Amino acid sequence: MKHRAFGLTNKQVSIIGQGTWNMEKDDRRAAIEALRRGLDAGMNHIDTAEMYGDGEVEELVGEAIADRRGEVFLVSKVLPQNASRRGTVQACERSLRRLRTDYFDCYLLHWPGRHPLRDTIAALEELREMGKIRAWGLSNFDEEELADAIRIAGEGKIACNQVLYHLKERAIEHAVIPFCDEHGIAVVAYSPFGSGDFPSPRSAGGRILAEIAKAHNATPYQIALAFLVRDPNLFAIPKAAHPEHALDNAAAAEIELSEDEIRRIDEAFPRGRRRGGVPTI
Repeated sequence: MKHRAFGLTNKQVSIIGQGTWNMEKDDRRAAIEALRRGLDAGMNHIDTAEMYGDGEVEELVGEAIADRRGEVFLVSKVLPQNASRRGTVQACERSLRRLRTDYFDCYLLHWPGRHPLRDTIAALEELREMGKIRAWGLSNFDEEELADAIRIAGEGKIACNQVLYHLKERAIEHAVIPFCDEHGIAVVAYSPFGSGDFPSPRSAGGRILAEIAKAHNATPYQIALAFLVRDPNLFAIPKAAHPEHALDNAAAAEIELSEDEIRRIDEAFPRGRRRGGVPTI
């Protein structure tokens, strides 16, 4: 498994990690085993949130990593409605209890909300000073919102921006990724398979993915992941509800796409026109 520095944290994090959105709907035993097998394969980045299953997924992840906390780069998120100065601290403490740990490697604001960002950032800095989080970041922020956050917090404080990114949704390539690259902010792609909208094998793009996959003895899903993490500042967090899928995801990190293969994928799935904001599910 390939690892790279996570933004300016200097933490080495797997380029393919493990997402957990909607995992409360999966078979619990299989999901826990998938997370553990993912760790075995070197996917040390596990991402969750208080929103997922109203805390149930954090409890599931806590069980999965109970005896392996030291191996994990653990990330969770506070809901915007909880992200007041005091509410952020309380939400973090609740999440820590559910996960059976005393710190997060990174803690995120899930998306911009009604509470003043200055208050949320103050709370995140307080949590960092208390040792309850090692770093903090944001999610679903566009480049203008990121610039506002930097004006409040200063340079070098925002570890990452977690955003929707898959072959059919590449809007962040216009401005968000370049902005993050410029400011040392890691970009984490959630829903990298498109949440049920993966290219059909009968489509023109699907056929190109299949051709490239055959050349690498891989699957189209693995080729998609390899494409999404081609930038040295990019990470992806696909979910795997079964152990074999976790291993498939991990194997994508070893695929080296040629410049011609990247060009073919780029042409098959154009990033489209720039638009305001960031896409969300």
